[in-house]
Amino acid sequence: MSKTRFVMTLLGKDQPGIVEAVSRVVADYGGNWEESNMARLSGRFAGFIRISAESTEASALEAELVALSRPDLEFQVERIEKDDAQPATTPIHMELVGHDRPGILREITAVIAEAGVNVARLETVCRSAPMSAETHFHVDADLLCPSDDSVEPLREKLEQLGHDMMVEIDLVEADA
Repeated sequence: MSKTRFVMTLLGKDQPGIVEAVSRVVADYGGNWEESNMARLSGRFAGFIRISAESTEASALEAELVALSRPDLEFQVERIEKDDAQPATTPIHMELVGHDRPGILREITAVIAEAGVNVARLETVCRSAPMSAETHFHVDADLLCPSDDSVEPLREKLEQLGHDMMVEIDLVEADA
């Protein structure tokens, strides 16, 4: 039998039971919860889920997942006919820590985009610095460089920018 794959997004007011409701519907239709990323921010809940199911159950599963939507919680389901071919890339892990100020992420992502590098995952948080009341901005990201040759120029540009902005930026080649 053939499989149908979906990418589902959900966004709305955080409340207990959201993940359980989705996982129950997926299980009821014999679907497989393949991958997900979810977070709670400022009382809101957001998530991305990749699901697969037998093609014979796909339409019913899709309809049931969309039916979970309510005024305060929106579910969208997109069928993935085929995964986009991913070109060969060099995975890089980036961490940044520095005193918080407006514009840090804009400046960093401008350098990343200019180098033709894709952001695969990005997490940011502001935290109080240890033993001081200062707020530090933290970035934890996975980047996909178009080639091995693009890593060193990116590293040099980010190190220069980090020096100019007085933030620490570490780049490490990651496992593929």
